[in-house]
Amino acid sequence: MDLFEDIAHSIRNAGTFPDQWMEYREMRIGWIGTGVMGRSMAGHLLAAGYELTVFNRTRDKARELLDRGAAWANSPAETAAGRDVVFTMVGYPRDVREVILGSAGALGGMSAGSVIVDCTTSSPSLAVEIAEAASGRGVASLDAPVSGGDVGARNAALSFMIGGDAAAFERVRPLFDRMGKTIVLQGGPGSGQHTKMVNQILIAPGMVAMCEAIVYARAAGLDPARVLESVSGGAAGSWSLSNYGPRILKGDLAPGFYVEHFLKDMRIALEEADRMKLCLPGLAQAKQLYTMLTAIGGGRNGTHALIKVLEAMCNQSGPGRLGTES
Repeated sequence: MDLFEDIAHSIRNAGTFPDQWMEYREMRIGWIGTGVMGRSMAGHLLAAGYELTVFNRTRDKARELLDRGAAWANSPAETAAGRDVVFTMVGYPRDVREVILGSAGALGGMSAGSVIVDCTTSSPSLAVEIAEAASGRGVASLDAPVSGGDVGARNAALSFMIGGDAAAFERVRPLFDRMGKTIVLQGGPGSGQHTKMVNQILIAPGMVAMCEAIVYARAAGLDPARVLESVSGGAAGSWSLSNYGPRILKGDLAPGFYVEHFLKDMRIALEEADRMKLCLPGLAQAKQLYTMLTAIGGGRNGTHALIKVLEAMCNQSGPGRLGTES
């Protein structure tokens, strides 16, 4: 029985509102970052009836949410003022630092007892630093990067990898449930970010393999669409193959996740691996190929635009152009 069914059941049988409805109705949320992912994620909370205040460096990217009833704030600190939970979903660790710890950052506007949740893929050490700074103000902190891309964000099917305090996690859990399907507390501060590094280490070489396979299928004179139909249901199947393979064949290189952000993630993972004295050759090679993609103009395309590097290396041409986001 979900929350709305609980409410209806209580009203029919007792004429009263359950305690969780009161908490649900009164929880006030701030959201910082309304890009490809953040806009959809925040939209699910707004659709569920939560009071939402938003901030983004470019106001036009928040227009859809504002038109649906969200309030606008002029800074991260203003976004956080009087909010029970504040989410951030921005681009780089430097952006996370600015919008949370900066002079006009969210933490400066938050009250004791509130929770800051960073959904950006960022460095584990910064997550620990934020948790320590937040604790000093009586604020709880969760690092909660996600996986699932734009499709997962739109469909409320994201996977959340979370680090931080267990009590804060349980308090925010109803909000995670509105945006995702897999919500797992991994451990203390930084654990969510380390788990996201594992996720990216798995994805990066797989994206290379997917693009190599499509190039091979074309060279062999096969119909790539039929090939994907055959292999996606077997041992070679993956989320990337099922979701990005068809986009490649259509020439749709628009970002579900920006190449430049993926490169940032790989850099963080390789830095952490170096710190732990690990050798990750598959990830290192994938990073080199994505660096090449950025050099030829693909930094603002989706990660599956890697096909353009493989096509160039194999003297092939396929549909789609780099440097276009739609």
